[in-house]
Amino acid sequence: MQYSTIMVPMSTGLRERKKLATRSALHLAALQLVAERGLDEVSVDDIAERADVSPRTFFNYFPSKIDAVVGLDPAAPQRQVEAFLSRPADESPVEAMRAVAREQAAEMSENTELWPLRLTVIDAHPAALARLAAAFGESEQVLAAAIGERTGTRVGADAYPALLAGVAAAAMRTSLHRWFAGDFTAALPDLVDETWDLLAAGLPAPR
Repeated sequence: MQYSTIMVPMSTGLRERKKLATRSALHLAALQLVAERGLDEVSVDDIAERADVSPRTFFNYFPSKIDAVVGLDPAAPQRQVEAFLSRPADESPVEAMRAVAREQAAEMSENTELWPLRLTVIDAHPAALARLAAAFGESEQVLAAAIGERTGTRVGADAYPALLAGVAAAAMRTSLHRWFAGDFTAALPDLVDETWDLLAAGLPAPR
């Protein structure tokens, strides 16, 4: 579930902060240009020019314009794993995962410019949706391994780790879809809570 935006912690060194800022600028430039012109009418050179860097610099951060549009943070899966594994030991795996999801949602909803633009652009372009879906699958595998570590289960041999990772991903996707459908007026953390409430209740049939 690579949902996190590219954050720039103050504790990070100056060089790393500059790299993260450049990556963010390229991602935002790609989104803005595709929103303005459409995916087929935007080139890597266009994105680099908008971000005020060279095309060579672009390829230091993204392998293609699709990747720049989707803008996945390569460090996000590991941050999610660390957040999950650091949750209190007396929390159930589901409780721990829910807490991590809510923290992610709170972080995402703070960026009122990037996330609405990101979701709108990606939803309008099947190639971007496909790239995002592939990344979800990769991220779920990383998360499943962490769930296995916390629960003493084995990915592949036991159903639990992959199932919880998949459920967590589906819960976040559902919440994001509702956020998008509601024109981003609802609070994303509340939508995440509603989704996990349904899961915790065993998905009772709507009345």
